[in-house]
Amino acid sequence: MKKTFITLLIIAAGSICQLKAQDVTNTSYQTKSGEKVLRLEFVLPLSKAQAWQYFTNDAKLKLWIAPVAHIDLKTGGALLTNYDKTKSITDKSAIRNDIVNYIENELITLKVNLNGNFTKKARAEDKNLQEVIQFIAIDDSHTKIVSSMIGWGKGADWDKTYAFFDKGNIWTYKELTALFKSK
Repeated sequence: MKKTFITLLIIAAGSICQLKAQDVTNTSYQTKSGEKVLRLEFVLPLSKAQAWQYFTNDAKLKLWIAPVAHIDLKTGGALLTNYDKTKSITDKSAIRNDIVNYIENELITLKVNLNGNFTKKARAEDKNLQEVIQFIAIDDSHTKIVSSMIGWGKGADWDKTYAFFDKGNIWTYKELTALFKSK
């Protein structure tokens, strides 16, 4: 009886991990000093090393982040993307996020550079906007990803910028988790 109960617990725990692998959860909050943190969390049914590849390998990035993508993985490097597959990463419509730092298989910090789709005021004040992406092993075959965007400015322009990334980042990370729905 005890062995059957333990087996059922193990099966149930595995089922929960499988469900969590498909969810993108918004756990955003404000710090004690009033700064916004746009925080999204989800679990991938992959080891940390495998999950890391989906953020640091051009071919895997193109599966979910944008049809045109390139990463120069080094401190001072950049993640370059373009949502228009007919354009290049050097086109003015491309998005460039500089790599502030990284710890292999654990963390990437991107300096988010606002492009012409955002107000001039927000672009002029975006010097602190960053995305910190953490890779946390749950077990050998599940990794929790925590994306925290920090460095938001204040005011109506920044409220619109925050709303854009809130919606856009959820959509983008759902594109990543969708790759594993049938697995």
